[in-house]
Formats: sequence, structure tokens, C-alpha cells
Amino acid sequence: ETDVLDFPVEGGSGLSPSPKKFQKIYPSLSKMGRLFKTYLEGDVLYTCSQCSTHLSLGDQLVSTAFHGRTGRAFLFDKVVNVTMGPLEERIFTTGLHSVCDIYCISCQSNVGWYYKEAYEEQQKYKEGKFIVEKALMRKTSMKKLS
Repeated sequence: ETDVLDFPVEGGSGLSPSPKKFQKIYPSLSKMGRLFKTYLEGDVLYTCSQCSTHLSLGDQLVSTAFHGRTGRAFLFDKVVNVTMGPLEERIFTTGLHSVCDIYCISCQSNVGWYYKEAYEEQQKYKEGKFIVEKALMRKTSMKKLS
């Protein structure tokens, strides 16, 4: 489960505020104490490209056939260690959607978005799922020791 926070998006670029600006905007959040992160275990792990915070597992991957602001993007069923920005309506090539940008809880980097609602019937499968942009995450394959 993710918390919803109103992160301002500077200049409409879709990028999260810098850590210094984040501390100025949300001083109580940046000084709240210990940050609780979820650590995932699995064969394939996806992490934030900036700080290596765990985001999702390979078995949560739905599709690699999406495009974001930075290029290719992946659709996941579940993502952890993110906060959500404000809900907004965006027009994508597949139609109108209600979405929230998602931010890494450790470094506040924008890593993608969450699909709250899809208005086209053929796009309803996206509802409740997350897009993480390939350029904003790392993939690690974990080998099990026998």
C-alpha cells in the first residue's frame, strides 16, 4: 500500500523536486526519522536507478510494451517503496486516463506513474497498475545458491 503525497511538479516537466527543494517544501517529512522500506526477494528485482531502493519483482511485470517520458516503460501489477503525487487526467496515445506520478521514497526521484482510472473500455486492464520507466530503474537477476 502506498501513501499519497502532493508533490509539486516543477515546470510541468514531470520530474520530482530536488532533495533540497523537497526538504524546503516538506520539512516535516524530511525530518520524520527512520524511513521504513520494503525489501523484496525474488529471481528478478527492479530497483530505483538513483538509489537502488527496491521497486518490484519480475513476477509482477505485466508488459514491457509501454513508452514514457524517457523512452521504454514497463507495466507492473505491484510496486513498493513509492509515494504518489496528485491525481491528474492525462491524454495518452491510448486515450484519457486518471494517473498519479510515483516517486521513490528514498531519493524522491520520479520513476513513473500509477493508473487510477482508464476511460476507454479496452484500456481498463491498466487500472490499479504501475508504469516504471526503464531509464529510471535497474534490473537485477538474482541467482539462487544450491
